[in-house]
Amino acid sequence: MTSRIAFIGAGRLAQCLAPALAEQGESIVAVASRDPDSARRLAAQLPGSHALTPAQCVAQADLVFISTPDDAIATLTASLPWRAGQAAVHCSGATGLEALSAARQAGAMVGGFHPLQIFSDPQSARERLAGSLVAIEAPDQDLRTQLLRLAARLGLQPLAISGGQRAAYHAAANIAASGLLAVLSEASGLFEDLGLGPAEALAALLPLARGALDAAAQRGLPGAVAGPVARGDSQVLAAHLGVMAARGEEALQLYRWLCRRQLELLAGSGRPQGAARERLAALLAGAWGTDRSHPASTGKT
Repeated sequence: MTSRIAFIGAGRLAQCLAPALAEQGESIVAVASRDPDSARRLAAQLPGSHALTPAQCVAQADLVFISTPDDAIATLTASLPWRAGQAAVHCSGATGLEALSAARQAGAMVGGFHPLQIFSDPQSARERLAGSLVAIEAPDQDLRTQLLRLAARLGLQPLAISGGQRAAYHAAANIAASGLLAVLSEASGLFEDLGLGPAEALAALLPLARGALDAAAQRGLPGAVAGPVARGDSQVLAAHLGVMAARGEEALQLYRWLCRRQLELLAGSGRPQGAARERLAALLAGAWGTDRSHPASTGKT
C-alpha cells in the first residue's frame, strides 16, 4: 500500500529525497519549512504536493519525514499532533530515536532513514542515490517494511542500525566525506606554496584523489596504497616530514599519523619488507624526527 508522505524541512536532503521518491511514483502530499518560500519551491516540483504548516503535514500524511537540523528534531516533534498508526521518521545519521519520543507517546511509529550521501548539490546527490547505503532504524516491523520498500524503490542498500551504533556510524561517514576534504585542504596548501591558486591546486589534486578511490574500489585499501610508505622509501619520507615540520607541529603530526595508518594497512601485504619497514616505523614514531643528519634524511650510507 502506498503511503501519503510529507516532508518537514525543505533543505538539501529533502530537495534530493522528495523528488526521487516522487519519480518512483510515491505520493508526496505536503512539504513544510521554517522558510515558506523553500517549501513552496520544493512542493512545486512534486505532483499533487502543497506547501503547508508542519501541523498540517502531520494531519495529511501517513509517513512524515523530518529532515530538519538535528537540534530541531525533538522540539519540533513535541509540538505536532501525531496520531496512532502514523509514522514519524527523521533523516538524521547521528540523532537517536529518543528525539521522536513525543510521537511514540502519541501512538505513532518512529524510525530513522539516513541515506549515506553528500547533499551539497541535491541534483547530483539524486543521481548518486542508487547504490548508496541507507541507515534504517525502525523498532516496529510495519514501519521497517515500509522503509525497506522505499529504499528498494530508490536503489538504496539498507543497513540496519540501533541507537547505540549511531555515533560510530556517523563518525565513519564524516571521516569518509568531509574528512577527505580536510586532507585535500592540507595537500592544496602545499601546492599553493608552489605558487598555484586555491582553485588550481584543488583541480591539480582531484584526479589523483579520484584515482586513489578508484584503486581502492578495484583492489581494496591495502592494494591501493602507493608512494614512499608502500615502497619503503625512508629517505623520501624524511624529506616529506621536514616539509611538514616547517608548516607547524599540527601539520607534522597529521602527516605522521596518516603515514602510520598506511603502514598499518600494508601490514599483511608484505610491503615494505624487513629493515625498510623498521626504518619507516622508527621515522614515523619520531625516533629520528626530521634530523637531517640521519642517513634516511641525507641519503648517506
